[in-house]
Order: sequence, then structure tokens, then C-alpha cells
Amino acid sequence: MTATTSTTDIITFGCRLNAYESEVMRGHAAAAGLEDAVIVNTCAVTAEAERQARQAIRRARRVRPGARVIVTGCAAQIAPGDWAAMPEVDQVIGNAEKLRPETFGADATEDVLVNDIMSVEETAAHLVTGLADRARAFVQVQNGCDHRCTFCIIPYGRGNSRSVPMGRITEQVRTLVANGYREVVLTGVDITSYGADLPGAPTLGQMTRRLLAAVPELPRLRISSIDAVEVDDDLMRLIADQPRLMPHLHLSLQAGDDMILKRMKRRHSRADAVAFCRAVRDVRPDAVFGADLIAGFPTETDAMFENTLALIEDCGLTWLHVFPYSERPGTPAAKMPQVRGDVRKARAARLRAAGDAAVARFLASQIGRTADVLVEQDTTGRTEQFAVVTLDREVEAGTVVRAAITGTSGDRLTARIVCAE
Repeated sequence: MTATTSTTDIITFGCRLNAYESEVMRGHAAAAGLEDAVIVNTCAVTAEAERQARQAIRRARRVRPGARVIVTGCAAQIAPGDWAAMPEVDQVIGNAEKLRPETFGADATEDVLVNDIMSVEETAAHLVTGLADRARAFVQVQNGCDHRCTFCIIPYGRGNSRSVPMGRITEQVRTLVANGYREVVLTGVDITSYGADLPGAPTLGQMTRRLLAAVPELPRLRISSIDAVEVDDDLMRLIADQPRLMPHLHLSLQAGDDMILKRMKRRHSRADAVAFCRAVRDVRPDAVFGADLIAGFPTETDAMFENTLALIEDCGLTWLHVFPYSERPGTPAAKMPQVRGDVRKARAARLRAAGDAAVARFLASQIGRTADVLVEQDTTGRTEQFAVVTLDREVEAGTVVRAAITGTSGDRLTARIVCAE
């Protein structure tokens, strides 16, 4: 969760796409002259995410009793009536409506402004000049999802897959680089499906290659969560040959057991995941992988869980996002035989412990090396592989420095700056 303080406060939950869209809303709200308001941009991935959003709404009403409280995001899109029923909420707006300038004007007084997200056929390119309190910038390249994984409610909050034209992406990145950003992250809901709805059906790899060629002044480009089986040949070549593409890939894996993957209606097998990680390391030995993993999916036995646990080592995963399975009403998985809650939590704890051990091994392997570090604030930054670093002196946020890795401290590296921009 992130929050900023201004006439209109925006509290953001969930993914990088939500963070990007909060900046779009910030610009629209300022242009419309919206004052004394709190916008809560919700997430629907888990019940816990929704609980935290409700808690934030109640807190906002206590702290700013006279402010207009507006709720949006995926949870609001999926169940607008539930959020409108909260006594603290003044208005609920949908995921499409939140990106329209007119939504924040003085004439926009509807208590619930949420339309059918499945009717949205395009994703408009929204030009933002930067992201508040961030050293790296997110750029939306895609929205929505055509897949229907049995555990996931997000397509009903985001709609079907639709892509931003390449020219608008390039324009956005040029603007951000001109404003001082040294690193950009391409983000969306299912970005490896990029381009299927555009003329000529360009792939994610083709778009990325053209973007890097068109904006040579961009030093660092990251790609957010991807589906390994949808990675195209162009993207694999970029991973191998393009040092400006960061050697850090976050994979949407979810599980490491073939039966569970089938019941999740995923598009890859366990072998696919292992083969992809091996193929990437063959061409980019310094690559580091993150992954989403769900613990305690319905029908998961102890043996099935052990297959997921073993995937951490078999794929060489480092940065894990672990979620105990959370029932989402309206999804097929919610109707399957459920694993007990305490078992889910215990399995999630084992996955996290294995992830912590993987991080410790990776950090130890970096001692004695040098790294290019993007400074986020004061003495803290991240390496190309996304490891957190504590530097030996303060540097302006957004600067890229060359640093010698001297050791580790908890879950981060320590380093001495040897060269700054």
C-alpha cells in the first residue's frame, strides 16, 4: 500500500498497474480542481487485500471527517454495491471510469459510477510525467486478461485483454526519461498477451525491441510479471543480448504440481517452468527470477505441495510472492474441495522460509562483485537483479551508481559507491 499527502490523497493497494493508474487519477483530479478528497484504489486478488482497503477507508473517514471518500479499483469494479454500502464511502467509480478526466469534475455526482468492464475494447494511453515518491516509473502497456484461471477474479475487474499502441508507449517513456527517470517498468495485467488486438499483432518482444531502439537514452528497462509459456522469440533474444533489459524476471507460476496447475487452468506445466528458467540462464547467466506461488489451492495434498516447494530449487527462484489460497466468490476454485485454513497458512510459511533461504544464498553470492544500483532514497537502492542495497553514503534518488558489494545485512546487501553519474 502507498499513500501520498495532498489536497486529494490517493491510497493505492495491489499491483504496479494500480500504482500507475493512481498517477493518472492524480492528474485528472488536479485538472478538475477536486479538493478535500480521499481516493482509495482497491485490489481484489485476496480477501486480505479487500480487508485492508476497508480498514483504510474507515481510517480516512476518521482522520479527514470532512473529505469526500471515493472508492475505485478492482474490488470496487467487481462488487460496487458492497463498497457503496459502507457509511464512510461517498462515491464508487469503476476501473474504466477512474481513468476518464470527466469523472472528477464538479458534475460527476453519481454515487455509483460503474459500467460493464467487459464492454471496454480499448486501453487508452495516459501520459503521466512521473510517479509520486518513486525512483522508477511504471508504464502501462496492456490491461485486462482473456484467460480464466479458476482461482482468479481479476478479469471481472479488468475486462478482456487490450493493448496500448507502440507509438504511445514510446511517447510515454520518452517523457519519463526527459523528466529524469533512469528506469522504467512495463506493466499490465497479462503483458505477455500484448499486441494480439493491435494491427499486425506485434508481440511483447517486438514492442520491447522497438521501444529500446526508439529511446536509446533509457538506461534501464524492466518487465513486470510474465507468463513463461507466452514469451516470444524476440523477447528471448532481448534477454540474451540487451544489457539495458534488466536480468530480473517475475514469473506467474502459482504452483509446481501438474495436477494443481491443471485444476488452476494454467497454461504451463511444471516442466515448462523449469525449462524456461534453464533456457534464460543459458543465455543470461546473471538472471534472477521472482515468482507468484499459491499455498493450499483446493484439493492440494501434501505431496502436491511438496512439488511446489521443490520448484523453488528446481527453477532457481529467488524473489517470492507467496499467497495462502483465498476464495474469491464467483470463481470455479471457490466451489472445489477446500484445504483447511491452518494448513494453507502453514504451507505458505514453509514457502516463505524457503524463499528467505534462497534470498540469503543469492545475496551471499554477490559479495565481492560490483553492481549498478538505482538509488531509491537516501542510502537505499536496488541492483539490476532487484536486490535491495544499503550504500555507504547518501545519493540523490533516481541516480544510478556503480557500487562494490561489501556484505549483507538481513535481507539486503551493503555496498561502497565507486562511481556515480
